[in-house]
Amino acid sequence: MSLNRSEKEAVISDVTSLAAKAQTLVLAEYRGITVADMTKLRSEARSKGVNLSVLKNTLARRAVAGSAFEVIGDQMTGPLIYGFSEDAVAAAKVVADFAKTNDKLVIRGGAFGGKALDVNGVKQLASIPSKEVLLAQLLGLMQSPISRTARVLAALAAKRGEGAAAPAADAPAEAEAQPA
Repeated sequence: MSLNRSEKEAVISDVTSLAAKAQTLVLAEYRGITVADMTKLRSEARSKGVNLSVLKNTLARRAVAGSAFEVIGDQMTGPLIYGFSEDAVAAAKVVADFAKTNDKLVIRGGAFGGKALDVNGVKQLASIPSKEVLLAQLLGLMQSPISRTARVLAALAAKRGEGAAAPAADAPAEAEAQPA
């Protein structure tokens, strides 16, 4: 079904706004995927904050012109699904995880930070932990020395407390013995 000019302009403006907010774009060929599998992929993508769209390639090229994703304009051929995400790894992770279980979804490439990514680049990007996991790891690393120091100081205080408790018990006995 053909789009009229105003519909095409609306699609281009929608995709342009997506591209302006997104950090990552992943392209994948979806030829042969069932509707049920595509629905499952879209549902998974939505839950991760990824916008998946099937677009006409000429409209997609026009929409990303002048953006950081313009570098992959030459890869926009054939039946493609476009995955835009504000999180740097979310789109790559969703598409790569789905491609592992469904061999009909073929990753074609992507773009991140103004640089074109090949299939291996998208898979490497997908292997990076999410922002939340990285922040948790960083916090754990920052807390580790502090908690170790606190444990050492607590053990030292406990050891001194045991050693100081014994002379304190002997002191009253010595005090009673001297006046006699």
